[in-house]
Amino acid sequence: MDNMNANEAPNAVMHTVAPSEMDSPASGNAGVREMRANVYRFVISNPGDVGGLANAITEGTIEAAKIVAIIGKTHGNGLVNDYTRGYLTLALSSLIAERIGSTPDAVKERIPFIFSGGVEGVLTPHFTVFTVEESDLPAVNAQPALAIGVAFSPSLGPGDIGRESQIAATADAVGRAMARAKINNPAGVHFVQVKCPAFPVEALQENDARKAPITDNPSKLMAFGRSASALGVARALGEWPHDRLGEEAVLRDFETFSSVASVSAGIEISAIEVVVLGMSEHWSGKHAIDHEILQDALDIAGFHNLANRLGLLQAPHMQRAEIKAGFVKCEADRRGTIRGRPHTMLNDGDIDQQRHIRCAVGAIASAVLNETALFVSGGAEQQGPDGGGLVAVIVERPAAH
Repeated sequence: MDNMNANEAPNAVMHTVAPSEMDSPASGNAGVREMRANVYRFVISNPGDVGGLANAITEGTIEAAKIVAIIGKTHGNGLVNDYTRGYLTLALSSLIAERIGSTPDAVKERIPFIFSGGVEGVLTPHFTVFTVEESDLPAVNAQPALAIGVAFSPSLGPGDIGRESQIAATADAVGRAMARAKINNPAGVHFVQVKCPAFPVEALQENDARKAPITDNPSKLMAFGRSASALGVARALGEWPHDRLGEEAVLRDFETFSSVASVSAGIEISAIEVVVLGMSEHWSGKHAIDHEILQDALDIAGFHNLANRLGLLQAPHMQRAEIKAGFVKCEADRRGTIRGRPHTMLNDGDIDQQRHIRCAVGAIASAVLNETALFVSGGAEQQGPDGGGLVAVIVERPAAH
């Protein structure tokens, strides 16, 4: 199992909670028990490659029923017609359903499958599986540890994308995910991965005229969706005053952004899916997460600052932390310059700007972190500063000596 990295993850999720589950530790209504997050990363050779996870389940390394979220990068282009995201979702949900005696649809109602296409340059296609371990023992934690919570919104239509209804739905889902992660302070949230719906042109043409889409361009609608959900994350965490986070700010006020939101969009889903990752004293284990804002596409110092805080650099080899997952959001500066010099990404008619920026920033991230299986995603509208973005890394902390 050379392509798998172990970590630790939390409790989460379910869009619908059965009555029998309402008093379970997963719902957050029981007494404080020991909870631990586990993280496993699998490199994939194609968008249907689920063999690594299948073997891990067969060997008992992963218990399929304890999987709470899966996030990954696929081989596609990351645009409206990227069907690799849905292909991997189908393959994984079918595998998990088979192993737990359920159906793929039921699995997708419980587990967010959040995939982003585009692994240009040195990046490696992969997916990261989060599971939660619980114990009847009371939690006695020496320090906060990695925590996870997930939530789903109701289904959205094309007319909701980029509007107040999407902002509010995202904020509500983030709040519920935080509660499930037992993260009581927004400062404990270090990364919020969101997947929001996108729609092909046929769906936009068929939409109810009483709530017409904000644009009839599917690619532009994806950008509106990413922006609106980013503002929803900022609203839930209180990152800006509420009056700065309304519909009028979507794709307009680029001084307003979330420092922890990573939003992708895809036609393979109809609801907003949210995974909150952070640190909480209610969780145990050796895993930690931290994040850093990236000021621009060349912000190597930002990567170094984060790596140093997490113990990835300079420490003696035996005392270094180990990367278990990395997430990067980046954006081609819409002003057309980088540090005063012009760039051509926004003018290229042959290659979408998202593919340019993923390749460039992915190379920087991989070089600094010495890791290529990173979730590097473009389309960072209001996810970090304009032309910048953010990076979050999960590590396994070294054993105390």
